[in-house]
Amino acid sequence: MGKLAAPSALILLCLLSLLSNQDRKVQANADEGAGGSPKVEDNIGAVPHGLQTDSDVVKRESESISSRSLRNNAEKFEFQAEVSRLMDIIVNSLYSNKDIFLRELISNASDALDKIRFLSLTDKEVLGEGDATKLEIQIKLDKEKKILSLRDRGIGMTKEDLIKNLGTIAKSGTSAFVEKVQSSGDLNLIGQFGVGFYSVYLVADYVEVISKHNDDKQYVWESKADGAFAISEDTWNEPLDRGTEIRLHLRDEAQEYLEESKLKELVKKYSEFINFPIYIWASKEVDVEVPADEDDSGDEEETTDKTSSEEGEDEDAEKGEDEDTEKKPKTKTVKETTYEWEVLNDVKAIWLRSPKDVTEEEYIKFYHSLEKGFSKEKPMAWSHFTAEGDVEFKAVLYVPPKAPHNLYDSYYKAKSNLKLYVRRVFISDEFDELLPKFLSFLKGIVDSDTLPLNVSREMLQAHSSLKTIKKKLIRKALDMIRKIAEEDPDESSGKDEKEVEKSGEDDEKKGQYTKFWNEYGKSIKLGIIEDASNRNRLAKLLRFESTKSDGKLTSLDKYISRMKSGQKEIFYITGTSQEQLENSPFLERLKKKNYEVIFFTDPVDEYLMQYLMDYEGKQFQNVSKEGLKIGKDKMKKEVKESFKELTKWWKGVVTTDKVDEVKISNRLDNTPCVVVTSKFGWSANMERIMQAQTLSDASKQSYMKGKRILEINPRHPIIKELRARVVKDPEDEGVKQTAQLVYQTALMESGFSLPDPKDFASRIYSSVRSSLTISPDATIEEEEDVEEVETKAGSGTDTDSPDLKDEL
Repeated sequence: MGKLAAPSALILLCLLSLLSNQDRKVQANADEGAGGSPKVEDNIGAVPHGLQTDSDVVKRESESISSRSLRNNAEKFEFQAEVSRLMDIIVNSLYSNKDIFLRELISNASDALDKIRFLSLTDKEVLGEGDATKLEIQIKLDKEKKILSLRDRGIGMTKEDLIKNLGTIAKSGTSAFVEKVQSSGDLNLIGQFGVGFYSVYLVADYVEVISKHNDDKQYVWESKADGAFAISEDTWNEPLDRGTEIRLHLRDEAQEYLEESKLKELVKKYSEFINFPIYIWASKEVDVEVPADEDDSGDEEETTDKTSSEEGEDEDAEKGEDEDTEKKPKTKTVKETTYEWEVLNDVKAIWLRSPKDVTEEEYIKFYHSLEKGFSKEKPMAWSHFTAEGDVEFKAVLYVPPKAPHNLYDSYYKAKSNLKLYVRRVFISDEFDELLPKFLSFLKGIVDSDTLPLNVSREMLQAHSSLKTIKKKLIRKALDMIRKIAEEDPDESSGKDEKEVEKSGEDDEKKGQYTKFWNEYGKSIKLGIIEDASNRNRLAKLLRFESTKSDGKLTSLDKYISRMKSGQKEIFYITGTSQEQLENSPFLERLKKKNYEVIFFTDPVDEYLMQYLMDYEGKQFQNVSKEGLKIGKDKMKKEVKESFKELTKWWKGVVTTDKVDEVKISNRLDNTPCVVVTSKFGWSANMERIMQAQTLSDASKQSYMKGKRILEINPRHPIIKELRARVVKDPEDEGVKQTAQLVYQTALMESGFSLPDPKDFASRIYSSVRSSLTISPDATIEEEEDVEEVETKAGSGTDTDSPDLKDEL
């Protein structure tokens, strides 16, 4: 009996097992027929944060996904606005770039997290326990099903919230939506899943929104953007505890968004400085030690046996070693793909912190993250500040160590280097309305809490807050540049300079403003031309060399501090080079009287001085133009009267050269005469610049050319001799020729181009003849005519070249 009992027991166990399996199958079929949902497995921990369902649910969801149809038991709703019209507005007006959909979803998730964090300040229990307390955003890909999922642990939405928030735009009506945009421009719809949410349909044709609020059950919102959406209680997906998960079933043409690298790139570009950590379920290849195959180990043993048998004396020892080796398991290294959560926004938003808490190293590191270049040079300066009041924003501005090589080649086409964020959400890095063109070299970020997020660039440009932000940014930028000069020991003078030299900490700041000026000086000048409201602030930043600067840069403030007693004007001169200007006849008397004169050698300086008319109550005076007053040195009436006949006669001699006047000069010392222009006309240097323009019109330029005035030096012996000869014989052709030659020489020395260089050359040669006492009748020796021998084509090559027939 004992022997028969064992087989009988085994048979009974098998029958019970079969019956149990059959009962489970029947129960499963019954559940499916009743529309019930399988339960989630308990071993969710196999996947971090539990983003997985059991196999039956996966199968069921796959069938639903393949049909892309709304669930049968879901409550259906109709969009009250025409979806096609709504999508047309989004695609054509707001979202021409499909990449933006991820920015919008992350922005909405961040806002939901902000809300729950705010509630937790007064009630910590709203965060729940365990993973629910982790305020983060998770992105996951399913390449096989073509699904992109984004989950947050934010405040979540109730069923009513899903109907209201995800239908806000549609329910308001397309016409009402457009009307609201045009009237107020305030479309701060973040958190309502308004326009931003609907951008998902640029890349997806079917969308599921699974959401759980602390005050309601978990629901699923789904839509194909075909005029309807559905909401049902979620009893089959993994419980979220709290928050929202959005699943995008991507279109065939949007498969690029299933690549980890693409999503990482978008997060880095648009959401790098979101306040909450953003994770992606990333793949990673690792080396893993696994047991070796039996065939491989057998081959190794066979080889070892052959080797040990041939060794002779060491046979016993090697066998012992082989036995020890065989005791250890054989392994090999293979590549294995693993998955783990990888954080994408590890760069901290330093502008959200107090400037006192940010180190210099952090500022420099943040600058390099903005620059995206290979240079490791330290920025010249930076400014970190917060603006409060009607318009609130935070900003960090940097002065790069070097100007872009094409900064001024395409000045008016250059894009701004500032990144615009709205509540830590990236909007654009080509938003030119934040800074004027002359400050386009600055890099940095602006994060506004006032500007609306979900609007087009055109709407944002017209926003009333933008002008206030721009005004404050300009002020802070100019203060930052001014601070470079104030901290530069080379910019200090007198007592302050000695004190600065004692401090070794400022050695690296030495010469910094000179470096800045060499890189960006032209931008400051262009700012004076373009920005009338900040002209005086920009003028303080001007640097130049002068007759008293000893080869170093100086400022207008320093110039004024060195002005002579009684001097009411700031003297300057423009030209092509400093060397040329230092030897200019216009400076002779000014140097002798110890007046300082500024050198302007940049072509833009001519335009600059048309706008910079005065500084600190002092007028600017171009020493190459009329109206120059040097102290109280007034010309005696007797001198003017004695040269009256010469000046009148000389004007008649040069009447063809459009000389408006000939008068006695108060600016010359060693030079017989110069040609100056009227106060408001072009200088000689400006005429040269305008003539060099590619599309210049000579006929129109004649209106802007200043009237030419010939100023003569009454103390110069040439002028005195001319006066004596004119008094003696005003019709002497030799004297007229000399007067014409002196005028042309003065014209050229004053920086003007000669209207007739051939005439000037002829007069010079005539003067040379006279100095060499060559007879005016002397002629040029005739050249002997040499007859050239004409050769026929090919005749010179007959004897030198081999015959073609011979070669063939």
